[in-house]
Amino acid sequence: MHSRSSSRSAKGIDKLDFDDHRQPPSTTDGSDAGGLLRDDESLLSNVVDGVIQQDRRNMRRVLMKYLSFASAILSCLCAGSITAYSLYGPLFQSRLQFTQAQVNAVSIAAELAMYLPVPIFGYLCDRFSPRPLSAFAGLVFGLGYLLAALAYRSGPAARGGFPPAIMVISFVGVGMGTSCMYLSAVTTCAKNFGRGKHKGLALAMPIAAFGLSGMWQSQVGSRLLYERSPQRHGEVDVYRYFIFLAILLFVVGLIGSFALVVFNEEELIAEAVSELERSGLLEDSPFFQHSVLHDSSNGYGTIESSDTISNSAESDNADIASVTRKNRHSSNDARRKTWLLNNETRMFLLDHTMWLLAAGFFLVTGPGEAFINNLGTIINTLYPPPSAGPPSSNSPATHVSIVALTSTLARLLTGTLTDVLAPMAATTPIGNGDSKRFTCSRLVFLLSSTVLFSLGQLFLASGLVQSRPSSFPLVSALVGLGYGAIFSLTPIIVSVVWGVENFGTNWGILAITPAAGAALWGAIYAAVYDSAAEGNKNCYGAGCYASTFWGMAVCSWIAIAFWAVAWRKWIRKGIAV
Repeated sequence: MHSRSSSRSAKGIDKLDFDDHRQPPSTTDGSDAGGLLRDDESLLSNVVDGVIQQDRRNMRRVLMKYLSFASAILSCLCAGSITAYSLYGPLFQSRLQFTQAQVNAVSIAAELAMYLPVPIFGYLCDRFSPRPLSAFAGLVFGLGYLLAALAYRSGPAARGGFPPAIMVISFVGVGMGTSCMYLSAVTTCAKNFGRGKHKGLALAMPIAAFGLSGMWQSQVGSRLLYERSPQRHGEVDVYRYFIFLAILLFVVGLIGSFALVVFNEEELIAEAVSELERSGLLEDSPFFQHSVLHDSSNGYGTIESSDTISNSAESDNADIASVTRKNRHSSNDARRKTWLLNNETRMFLLDHTMWLLAAGFFLVTGPGEAFINNLGTIINTLYPPPSAGPPSSNSPATHVSIVALTSTLARLLTGTLTDVLAPMAATTPIGNGDSKRFTCSRLVFLLSSTVLFSLGQLFLASGLVQSRPSSFPLVSALVGLGYGAIFSLTPIIVSVVWGVENFGTNWGILAITPAAGAALWGAIYAAVYDSAAEGNKNCYGAGCYASTFWGMAVCSWIAIAFWAVAWRKWIRKGIAV
């Protein structure tokens, strides 16, 4: 022992001198080196496998997101069947012997059912999911059009057919189905893509598809599902057309009930809460102070553990604690989401600029809806007896297609151009990095579109179309361009100013206004028309509509003034619109 110690002291202190019982390092390091190499390879393999699995999950999520987007486009491409109302509305008058007021009552019932429940539908869409809303849309669409088909086939009420009230009830279902299918699709797109670089296009595409739906469905009705006659091309076969729509829309609603999925909604909620916290708006919130959002004592949904638990029960208690933690975490997430969305709804309703935006939307969309619903009777006023009626080049189906095409073009253009030209928030990396980029506010596009919309109304109000019926396509094109752009830009502005977390509710609240506008202007148009008809079923000449469209044009100019005031307030608040 002494000799070994002496020999070590000659060489210096070795680390093993601190423990004589320690085994000296092996002189053959091949086995240890191999073990380390295997450990490194195993670690690297685990890292690579984890990366591959994560990439697969991300790819699957991206694929499912775009499949959801495709389903939203399909839903909107079919949901706007009510916009083809002017295709068969005149046949209610001639075949079922409805008065113009009764024809308008059917369309107004559909408009009210389409817009009035939208805040409720939006609330359900935000709090739960778009999928149940799509299933409900398919159900009420199918039942509504089936009942309408049976009511039409029964004939006039004077000959034992269904009373006009049955047709009104059936179109209540059609209106509700329209809003549910449209809202579930647009909300899905807004939440999945609303914070991305192309938010305008992501919203404009389903909205544009909604505008196209009336065009292609009216063409199917007039060119495929028409009454066969050896003498001439007959009118649309309304019974077969309604059965076709009932089956189609039921199937599309069923598809959406599986495919319309919102991804990463938890991240949207968390980001919105962080923004509210930074703004200082959470300091006075009892919910926030109750530490559901930020629990500093036990963490997020944790439970206290006891040091006295026996070793044999630790495994079972750990499992119970894990389940309890997950349940509390899920419960707190749900409470946090509900609190955030309710708070954002309150802030939305208390914002004065929202009411300015809604007032302008009311003044513009009502006239637009009334024009589209009464296209058939407006065109018929241009061809008094003894003429045989409008030619196929100037038929209601043609003008439904013109409005749909121009509306779609306007929606796609405004969505794309605003993505490229609209100013960006200074807090975003893109907004900070490109200060010299040419910008054009979304409000410039909105106000310009409203001017185009009013020009179409002025052209009708002036009576110029009465002497030149062939110029009516210009009116349809101007109204379609303006109406489409307004309906595309308004929800985009809502998502930019108030965010996408509560988009379904916010947009639903704003979308009530077209119902009131459509009811008001539909009633005004019917009153003016019936008064000029002087007791006859049909009316001819500019007196049937001129005063109505003068009023519509004035409302468009008032809407421009409201939106200009709101724009000025947003600029003062530093909101990049």
